Amino acid sequence: MRVVIVAENASAKLGGEAFDPLHYFRVLRSRNIEAHLVVHSRTQAELQAMYPEDCSYMHFVPDTWLHRLLWFCEQRLPRRAGEVTMGLLSHLYTQSIQRRLIHQLVREYQIDLVHEPIPLSPKYPSLMFGLGVPVIIGPLNGGMEFPPAFRSRQNYFEELTIAVGRQVSNFCNRLLPGKLRAKTLLVANERTKQSLPKGLRGTVIELVDNGVDLSVWRPVAPVPKEPNQRVRFVYVGRLVDWKAVDLLLEAFQPVAAQTDAILEIIGDGKLRQELEALSQRLGLTDSVIFTGWLSQAECAKKLQQADGMVLPSLLECGGAVVLEAMAMGLPVIATNWGGPADYLDSTCGFLIDPTSKEAFVNELTDAMIKLSLSPELRLSMGRAGLERVQKYFDWERKVDRILEIYQETCAEKPTQCIGSGRAI
Repeated sequence: MRVVIVAENASAKLGGEAFDPLHYFRVLRSRNIEAHLVVHSRTQAELQAMYPEDCSYMHFVPDTWLHRLLWFCEQRLPRRAGEVTMGLLSHLYTQSIQRRLIHQLVREYQIDLVHEPIPLSPKYPSLMFGLGVPVIIGPLNGGMEFPPAFRSRQNYFEELTIAVGRQVSNFCNRLLPGKLRAKTLLVANERTKQSLPKGLRGTVIELVDNGVDLSVWRPVAPVPKEPNQRVRFVYVGRLVDWKAVDLLLEAFQPVAAQTDAILEIIGDGKLRQELEALSQRLGLTDSVIFTGWLSQAECAKKLQQADGMVLPSLLECGGAVVLEAMAMGLPVIATNWGGPADYLDSTCGFLIDPTSKEAFVNELTDAMIKLSLSPELRLSMGRAGLERVQKYFDWERKVDRILEIYQETCAEKPTQCIGSGRAI
């Protein structure tokens, strides 16, 4: 099997969906499978330092003046509006270069298939077609909106841009028909399947988009706390509006007052100063720690010292950090909306319904207090979460399934239609 993994970025530092192609490449190469990685050069130094023995399997798109101009423009727009305008143009420009490069790789290395794991959006058009080999796209995960009670957190311009973008997505996918012509499309859930463009030719298979590298995220044996030792909660993620860290701080105020617990916020973003100021106004200076960005290994050490994870995000298609906390044996409190709802159940954490701001904040508070006051509950939920991750979300098992899909895709006849095989 000779495979090309193609993506805009593959990176541990960038985080988010950039982890996915990195993990596919890492695990496939560890199994001595001839996997080539085609990405933008912005992550070249990182990747070559991480995998020096595999440099000959990495191929990079140069960073041009047009990339830099589009990025500059994207940064001046609201996040989601920038992604579906300047970000999309930059992605398609990168893919036009990648397409030429992949044509060369197919001829030179007799590639069997091309796998495009990101972008996760089911609406984004793709230029990965006409390559002379089957194409797999996904797992995709998207089609999300803010919960109805929190739509006001999205400004009107951003909402309008996204609505218009979704309306024209079918036209764009016909103009650039990578998804329509893909042999196999992978989707994380039914919501994403319903958001796919019309007119697909390929087989659609359900497969969770996130996984956990259990060589990094490993639990340690729980140590009973001393009587004066404070319970520690941790949040890991960017400090941006849709992550709702401001609501987490409001929810934590009564927790700190009643239990003397600590909240450590790991991550950085444009709202950091604003959130630090809010923490001071709420009187949480001695109870909330802003740590900033940390590497995966450093985050793992922090989670080993924690008693629970809280992710109050209101627009989380995935949420790999939830799985990473579960892999460390931590109970998790997360929003019952999007990705976390696919990972958690009542045995290993709390899913908080985003029905209103007041109810959401109160239920976050209640869940943190329950965990603070019950070491037994923290232990039982942590064990259940670890078992669930090992059974369903280990990257090694996920790649086992991907290899099956690779084989099935290469074995399919060109005339095979949607609904055959393992399609859903």
